[in-house]
Amino acid sequence: MDFPKLKSKLHFKPSRGLVIGIPYIWLLVLFLIPFAIVLKISFAEQELAIPPYSPLITTDPDMGRLNIALSYQNYADIFQNFWSTLSQMLNPFTEGRGNNIYLLTYWLSIKTALTTTIICLLLGYPIAYAISRANPSIRNGLLLAIMLPFWTSFLLRVYAWMGLLGHNGIINNMLMKYGVISQPLDLFYNAFSLNLVMVYAYLPFMILPLYTQLVKLDGRLLEAASDLGAGPIKSFLTITLPLSKTGIIAGSMLVFVPAVGEFVIPELVGGPENLMIGKVLWQAFFDQNNWPLASAVAVIMVLLLVVPIVLFHRYENRELEEGAK
Repeated sequence: MDFPKLKSKLHFKPSRGLVIGIPYIWLLVLFLIPFAIVLKISFAEQELAIPPYSPLITTDPDMGRLNIALSYQNYADIFQNFWSTLSQMLNPFTEGRGNNIYLLTYWLSIKTALTTTIICLLLGYPIAYAISRANPSIRNGLLLAIMLPFWTSFLLRVYAWMGLLGHNGIINNMLMKYGVISQPLDLFYNAFSLNLVMVYAYLPFMILPLYTQLVKLDGRLLEAASDLGAGPIKSFLTITLPLSKTGIIAGSMLVFVPAVGEFVIPELVGGPENLMIGKVLWQAFFDQNNWPLASAVAVIMVLLLVVPIVLFHRYENRELEEGAK
């Protein structure tokens, strides 16, 4: 037996191009191709057919040529009364909110996702810092406690909050039983319940990247700052916070991006006044059977999310370039 050849087969090392190409293949198959299909449908027109939209390319047998029919009506419908609605939204003295439902839902989705991200950051940073500074013997147990909710179905956890926050839920019944309140509080199917459950659902996505960054922090830097007369607040602002910027940005992206398109939580606990873009997409696809309009709404939402992702990658590349110097 030729042992050198067998050893070389067992110790096969993939080429650098293959390793780099795998993420791009993943991106192509799971994002670019589906996005291209949705983009194509967005320029079609609704039809009573299967599939329920007009073809973009047709053949003319008489002339022997291809005809390309692109419709921009879906995007025109989305941006109809855009500026008037935007001015009413930005004017605090205006009672109405405008009649462009798409702009309103985009704004509410971004505002809810941004609120969720900020609250998750304010809550998640102290938790991640405490876990990173905990005794190594209990650190894994604390991380397990953070990830433990993922062992239960997401839908069941949302239903559990419905039982807690409902008009006749556990919280209201307990408060009324001990005389804290005389009538049930309005805790459910409003902005409060929406933001609360959103923070609960996405908080682990903020804690884990922050912990990964904070656990690598060299404690000797804080000791040196203390020896030089820096207090805890100044040490945090000058050492801990700057060195954890990557974790803050990564955690914020992991929370903000999926929160914008969240459908289940707004549908179950948000109420009709908190209509987010995920519900609009559902209604356009399944209730109205208007695939072209829904595709146009999805394309604009993806473009809105691409901007912060591109900015994040530029920041990462700049940090890597500065670190390499």
